[in-house]
Formats: sequence, structure tokens, C-alpha cells
Amino acid sequence: MSDKETLEVYAQAAGKYAEKFARIDDIDVDQFSDLTAFFERLPDNGLVLDFGCGPGQWADKIRTAGYRVEAMDASPEMADLAKAAFDLDVTVGTFESLDANARYDGIWANFSLLHAPKSEFPQHLLRVKNALKPSGALHLGMKLGEGEARDHLGRFYSYYSPEELTGILENAGFTVFRQRTGSGTGLAGTKDSFVILTAHG
Repeated sequence: MSDKETLEVYAQAAGKYAEKFARIDDIDVDQFSDLTAFFERLPDNGLVLDFGCGPGQWADKIRTAGYRVEAMDASPEMADLAKAAFDLDVTVGTFESLDANARYDGIWANFSLLHAPKSEFPQHLLRVKNALKPSGALHLGMKLGEGEARDHLGRFYSYYSPEELTGILENAGFTVFRQRTGSGTGLAGTKDSFVILTAHG
């Protein structure tokens, strides 16, 4: 993510965001099922990239489950929170910074790539595919809807249907084997519909 206005929102609201969403003890059964589906595709001691890690709660949960974790986020403020709260080594970088080749057994992209413009999304997925080992696992969380827009906080979002996302993933060389839809309230205070897709290369 390199959208300046979106990054400014996260810079100003990093502490509030972490307080509201980084309490991993609040995980619900549906979120736990997302982790379980992802873990089932990983080898023992596999290496996972939390791609857009935010305040670090998911990277910590994945590490606690016994996997090796690397984390990346475009927001220096979020990276600092993840380091302070969970002792994570976080790389500050945009989506374009991902240049690994067959390095990861899994990539966890939980509501991060939704900040990418639709015109750039397929290229980001190709970077993800290239960074994964053959048959590596991808967790992808996105918001449901149409088009592109900013929320009232100023953050940029791209919206998709599940069918649209599945097609884009397939074009990038992924096979989607699990889909879950739901709704939740985020930082902006609005209740939004979302989709979780779990796929492998």
C-alpha cells in the first residue's frame, strides 16, 4: 500500500486501531476457523508472511501456533506497535516491496490488499504467488461491494464480489478451496460485508 491519505489515517489512528483490534483473546469461532483452514495447508515449522500485519495480532497468533513468521506493513506506526506489543521483527514496506521468490509456505493477507487499486491488484497477487513455494497457502480478506471509494476517514478501498475475486485469483495461478462471508465493524464505525478466501498455488 502506498496511498498517502490511507497511510496518514493509520499513522494518526494506530494506537486506537491496536486497542480495538489487536486483542487476540477476542477472536471468535469464525476467525478461528480461518486460521485453522490456513494452518491445514502449512508444513510443520513452515514460514509465513503476514502481509500487511497492522499491530501484529495475527502474526503473533500464527507464531504461537508453532510457525515461523515474518511481518510487513506499510505503516511505520503500525510496525512500531507490532514490535512493542508482540516483539515482532516487522519490515516497513509497500505491496510493491514484496520481491521474494519461493520463500514462504503461506502468506496471510488479512484485509490489507483491499487498499490496493483494482488496476494494481493482479500484479500484487502475482508477487504473492511468486513469493510462495509451490502449493503455498494464501489467506485473503477483502470487503464486498463494487468499485473503489474512500471511507469517511479518508482510507482508499477496492471492493469485489466473491466471484470476481475467485476469478482474479485463478488467473494468478491460485485454486480457491474455502470461502467465508460475514460482516463486521471496523475503525470507521460502519458495518461492512467481507469475504475470506483461502487458496493454494
